[in-house]
Amino acid sequence: MAQLLRLHADSHCFAAAQIEVEVARPRTDCLALSYIVTGKMRDVSISPVMAAARSDKLWEHTCFEAFVRASSGAEYYEFNFAPSTQWAAYRFSSYRTGRCDAAEISAPEIEVQSSPDRYTLRASLKLDCLSALPRNSMWQLGLSALIEEMSGRKSYWALAH
Repeated sequence: MAQLLRLHADSHCFAAAQIEVEVARPRTDCLALSYIVTGKMRDVSISPVMAAARSDKLWEHTCFEAFVRASSGAEYYEFNFAPSTQWAAYRFSSYRTGRCDAAEISAPEIEVQSSPDRYTLRASLKLDCLSALPRNSMWQLGLSALIEEMSGRKSYWALAH
């Protein structure tokens, strides 16, 4: 299922024209996301690929995010994926409250591809150890991205603002 992210009304972005996210749940305990940015990639600040590692404050630069929760309940998880292949996983007790590292999750598989007019980041998460996400239940998903241009300008994209 493909979803288009919308640019926030207060944001301006000259480098990215569109961000689409392809979402799949190939197994009950897995989530696969492909963030596809089209535009002038030379104008987007994209950190170089390095060894994948858990890191913090990834949202301060170009970053792709997913928020996942069970259809019932207030607890949710936030996942951040950087072009460098660094990543983060947090657990919240309710909306923006009670944040802690989701240490129980294993590292996601992250793959990136780039061309002059297209950038793709694919992330695959195994979510079988996350107690707030029952495997056989429906999940609610929020998707967003922060695009930082070479000029330092940042734009905010999401399914809804």
